Amino acid sequence: MEKDDIIFTQAQMSDIPELVRLRIAYMRSDYGSLSDLEEREMCRTLPDYFERKLGQELLAFVAKTGNTIVSTAFLLIVEKPANPHFLNGKVGEVLNVYTEESYRHRGISTRLMKDLIKAAGERGLNRIDLSATKDGYPLYKKLGFEEKGQTYTDMRYTL
Repeated sequence: MEKDDIIFTQAQMSDIPELVRLRIAYMRSDYGSLSDLEEREMCRTLPDYFERKLGQELLAFVAKTGNTIVSTAFLLIVEKPANPHFLNGKVGEVLNVYTEESYRHRGISTRLMKDLIKAAGERGLNRIDLSATKDGYPLYKKLGFEEKGQTYTDMRYTL
C-alpha cells in the first residue's frame, strides 16, 4: 500500500543515518528540547546501537519518500524468563513512533503499527507493550491496545 510517494518497509543498515535523525527528532518532540551534550552523545552512540541491533532485537518500521524516512515505529524484542503472561518469554516494546509534522494525519503511523503488530505475531511474541502519549493514545486504542492494570509500582534507579 502506498500513500502518495510513500513506501512502507523495514529499515536496513543503509538507513541508519536517517534512523538517528528521526530518533533525535522524536526525543526533541518528547522532551521539548535536548542539550548540546545530549544530542552529541546520541549522535555518537546511536549508529553503533543500530548496527548491532537492527533486524535482530530491533525492528524499525519506516515510511520513506525517496531515501528520506518520514515516519518510524520501532519494535524492541526482549526475551525474559517465562511467566504466565508470556509463556515463551518473548515480548515486544514499541518505541519511537514518530512522524514528521508535514506527513501527519495521513494514516502513516497506523500503517506502521499494523506492520509492527503483524511482525510481532510472526516472530511469536506473546505481547507488545508501549507507553502512550496523549497524541498516540487514540491510535493505539483503535488498534486494540489496552491499558494494563498495575499490580506493581514502576520504579527506577538512575546510575
